Amino acid sequence: MKKVLHTPVSAEDLKDIHVGDVIYLTGHITTCRDVAHRRLIELGRQLPIDLNGGAIFHAGPIVRSTKHEDGTETHEMISLGPTTSMRMEKFEKEFIEQTGVKVIVGKGGMGPNTEAGCKSGPAIHCVFPAGCAVLAATEVEEIEDANWRELGMPETLWTCRVNELGPLIVSIDAEGNNLFEQNKVVYNERKDEVLADLYDQVHFIK
Repeated sequence: MKKVLHTPVSAEDLKDIHVGDVIYLTGHITTCRDVAHRRLIELGRQLPIDLNGGAIFHAGPIVRSTKHEDGTETHEMISLGPTTSMRMEKFEKEFIEQTGVKVIVGKGGMGPNTEAGCKSGPAIHCVFPAGCAVLAATEVEEIEDANWRELGMPETLWTCRVNELGPLIVSIDAEGNNLFEQNKVVYNERKDEVLADLYDQVHFIK
């Protein structure tokens, strides 16, 4: 059965979601990366949006903005590629605690600080497949808001209405389980087995 989370997401919604699950997100998600995290955590600046129960995307999107004769401006998502989540590792626990965000999407794994944040939040971290930035953009129905435009396109907080954004692979669940760390153990065990076999083969040849 296809798992679709709808924002705002509650703690109850996350109970049956585990590492390795593939989920989709419908509702709203805001691009939020390095500078926004530093502004909140290091500088104590409040975010201009409410993320309680919401979702953020570690991404540096490409957006086409059009100014109209009546003075209004509209935005079109051209590419929505994830950026490396580990860059936000040192901020993420406090970020989760201060904002109440429930879903974090990015690229690659995150570490113990985020594990602790997801467990206490609760919240989850998900990986969006690399190389699928254009696909992600097609799942954005509309960019509804843009904040901190002075930071430039990649760092602007673009709030998007999305329909089944995904596939999102759960890498850290609300219990703090970490798929990347679990896989490291498995891969290292396999590596040791392969190295032992190679050693035996080399020793036999000699």
